[in-house]
Amino acid sequence: MSELDGNKVFLRQASETDMKQLYEWKYIDEHQEAKKWNAPYIAEDTISFSAYQEQWQAEIFPGTPSALAVIADHQAIGYTGSYWVDADTYWMETGIVIYDPAYWNGGYGTEAYHLWIDYLFHYTDLHRLGMTTWSANERMVQVAKKLGMKEEARIREARYWQGSYYDSIKMGILRREWESLKSIGG
Repeated sequence: MSELDGNKVFLRQASETDMKQLYEWKYIDEHQEAKKWNAPYIAEDTISFSAYQEQWQAEIFPGTPSALAVIADHQAIGYTGSYWVDADTYWMETGIVIYDPAYWNGGYGTEAYHLWIDYLFHYTDLHRLGMTTWSANERMVQVAKKLGMKEEARIREARYWQGSYYDSIKMGILRREWESLKSIGG
């Protein structure tokens, strides 16, 4: 796999420079804005940079990476990823994080997530792809809807953050739905 090209971004396997930037945003930068939206209610322990590098070697299938760096203007701005909920039933969750707020609200995340979903459906036999977020992350819900995902579950008041309860939202898309959208130019 070399890279997936879009108009605003491209996805590639993370270089060491990409990993250093992404690691800084994820674990070091205490004021990282994306942390407020990407499941802040789940405590995440800091890992070493070498352990982080090892995570980037993970594959969901032989030759199919579990994550790719999102590149815009010659620099990593975030990443797309996927993980198994249950490999026996091909239940996979996907996601995207754009760490650099200079690239929010400009279609960069939508394009990157589109490239990632298209790649996964094209190069695997997966039947469905899902995404889970919380009701305060309205931008992620809108991105998923733009790409044809449907709300499949809403677990009411399942997330507690800073004195308030929020819904957990599960969205997904089936291969046939994705292919249908692509055939009509979606």
